[in-house]
Amino acid sequence: MAQMLVPGRLPRHIAVIMDGNGRWARKRLLPRAAGHRAGVRPVREVIEACCRLGIEALTLYAFSVENWKRPRAEIQTLWVLLRRYLRQELPELKANGVRFQTIGRVDALPQAVCDDIDNAIVETSANTGMRLNVALNYSGRSEIVDVVNGLLRQSHRREAPMQVDEAAISDQLYTADAGDPDLLIRTSGEYRVSNFLLWQIAYSEIWVTDRYWPDFRTTDLLESILAYQKRSRRFGGLPDEAPSRQLVAASK
Repeated sequence: MAQMLVPGRLPRHIAVIMDGNGRWARKRLLPRAAGHRAGVRPVREVIEACCRLGIEALTLYAFSVENWKRPRAEIQTLWVLLRRYLRQELPELKANGVRFQTIGRVDALPQAVCDDIDNAIVETSANTGMRLNVALNYSGRSEIVDVVNGLLRQSHRREAPMQVDEAAISDQLYTADAGDPDLLIRTSGEYRVSNFLLWQIAYSEIWVTDRYWPDFRTTDLLESILAYQKRSRRFGGLPDEAPSRQLVAASK
């Protein structure tokens, strides 16, 4: 299937809402923790596949602000799995030139988790390959609130009034360095964005699969990219105007 992809039309930035771990486990009469453990494998596969394809940025939605409502034992399992993943996969991330980063209000996570995150960020900071953003304690609305507060602080330091426009907001987003996602993937068949990258996905192409995240494989990723390549990205314009807009977006 990969041979059918058009190299010049690959999405530059892919974002994934990894959903369905709990339902995957329930379907097999297993505890929810089993679903989270099974969800580690597709994370590894997707990262490796995106690296091979030359995708510039990958953003994975791992833990939302709203997820704190879940049982404490389940949340603790997620932190254990995250720390284990970072320690085990760090050599592979470095070998593939992946630059690991997080987005969200990460400071609210347990200190031990923050320490492993900081270590992974430092260890991969010099890498020049794919940018891997993991969304932790993330909320699209909270991000916009953080952006507004950041702009207010800037305005207070200026002598003249500050004019806020879309560019000013985009420059303050957690994903400013990676740009907006071209393709948003959602697993488990749910048709909602779940408070994820609300500003950034204004013109993202959305691809939904019924597969639960633990069942997601490289072939599914390739299928989503094929679907993306068949779409005409108009950005609000007419079909004949789309190519010029794409060239402008690609040049940024």
